[in-house]
Amino acid sequence: MKRLILMRHAKSSWATPGQDDHARPLNGRGKVSARVLGEWLTHKRYLPDQTLSSDSARTRETFARLKILSDAEFLADLYLADPEDMLRVLRKATGDTVLMLGHNPGIGWFAQTLVAEPPPHPRFFDYPTCATLVAEFDIATWEEVGTGTGKAVDFVIPRELTG
Repeated sequence: MKRLILMRHAKSSWATPGQDDHARPLNGRGKVSARVLGEWLTHKRYLPDQTLSSDSARTRETFARLKILSDAEFLADLYLADPEDMLRVLRKATGDTVLMLGHNPGIGWFAQTLVAEPPPHPRFFDYPTCATLVAEFDIATWEEVGTGTGKAVDFVIPRELTG
């Protein structure tokens, strides 16, 4: 059994005109969202032993503010990746519970392709910032993961945790 935590980065700042997209940090709301998502993951015991993240500033900062202990790799291949690229990276994972941090639209599309049935949540298909899907896979290794092989176990957006 393998578990995937698929998270979109928290809300980023557009305060600096002309700033390179890759370098954009989190804004105030994003900082709070990442912290409460980390608390939620800890409370639910959805704790990754491996993290595969885009190497952008906002995904790095999201991961840091989760305050979870996990081996983390920050990969250029996951920056603005499409679902095929994400699947390629995931199939090389070694952890039993993997957190993958990325960007829309790719991460939302990836979530939709992985689960056999979507979670009954009205925001699943637009995957807002810091949206998080937890899915389980009846597989021995990540090499076996594919379209429709996951079961959605949980889905949350920050607004549900912050009010």
